[in-house]
Amino acid sequence: MKLSSQSPCRVDMAGGTLDIWPLYLYHAGSLTVNFAVDRYTRCTLATRADDRILLRSHDQKTRESFRSLKQLISAPEYKLPLHAWIIRFFQPPMGIELETHSEAPAGAGIAGSSSLIITVAHAFNRLLNTGYSTETLRQICQNIEAQIIRVPTGPQDYYPAMYGGLSAIELRVDGIHRKAIPADLADFNSRAVLAYTGEPRNSGINNWEVMKAHIGGNRRVQRNFDFIASIAAAMRVALERADWREVARLLREEWAHRKRNVPTISTPAIDKLILASAKAGARGAKVCGAGGGGCVFFLVEPDAKARVQETLTRLGARVLDVQVATRGVRVQRAGE
Repeated sequence: MKLSSQSPCRVDMAGGTLDIWPLYLYHAGSLTVNFAVDRYTRCTLATRADDRILLRSHDQKTRESFRSLKQLISAPEYKLPLHAWIIRFFQPPMGIELETHSEAPAGAGIAGSSSLIITVAHAFNRLLNTGYSTETLRQICQNIEAQIIRVPTGPQDYYPAMYGGLSAIELRVDGIHRKAIPADLADFNSRAVLAYTGEPRNSGINNWEVMKAHIGGNRRVQRNFDFIASIAAAMRVALERADWREVARLLREEWAHRKRNVPTISTPAIDKLILASAKAGARGAKVCGAGGGGCVFFLVEPDAKARVQETLTRLGARVLDVQVATRGVRVQRAGE
């Protein structure tokens, strides 16, 4: 049997890092606003007649193989840890060939690893008929990613991969709830610009430093997250009303408060891109994910989009031609 699977990556607009437990419990009405973007992760998953496990990542140009599941589980380290840890969890009773590809640039901050875990886990769920619900798979994927990066993870990155669209991820005492934000996506797409700085980042390190400061009683960080929570709630309302001036203002505010938490979230190159884009007509911008490199999201007026893109390209950024992905994870028999 051979299956193919794919899911989109995401861009976070407001409320990131708040989704890491237990931070959101300390800020009333916490939520994260994000959208699925049509940069995809993909996999093909095939059974074998023997016990061998063959792993391959096309974008990382890396292969790894094991004689059996037992050898994989006992291995001290992996060239492809994401692939291996998913297999450790599902423990297929047959040989497996798993090939993956990600359209997210390395260290882009658009949740490429979270999307890939969703992509692969849904393929295994279908192949092995394990019957996990979408929400249970989200919990499994989040826990697997924490095992890999060795620091706490949050849930917001997985929902765009699961459902697509523009979302408010409500972070409540009774659990995590994803709500679609109604919006004119064609209008939104005409205002969205995504650029890769060329500098990979490490989201685990930045988020962990912020979390330690918050839990350790740093009042400045705690106050900043109060503001970030209120900005995310206002962002949701502004998007529902298509109030683009307010969305842009909130994007600028979110970025300002996030930089106060961890100054290393930005770099001289990022600062230069954001300043130059504003002069070219961008109304707001912020780094995707935990920053320190990766991608930057810009909100522009439609008539300034080409000018902003040209400015970013001239400064050495790689503009990614993207729009909102309206559909989440999809699994099918290969060739369908």
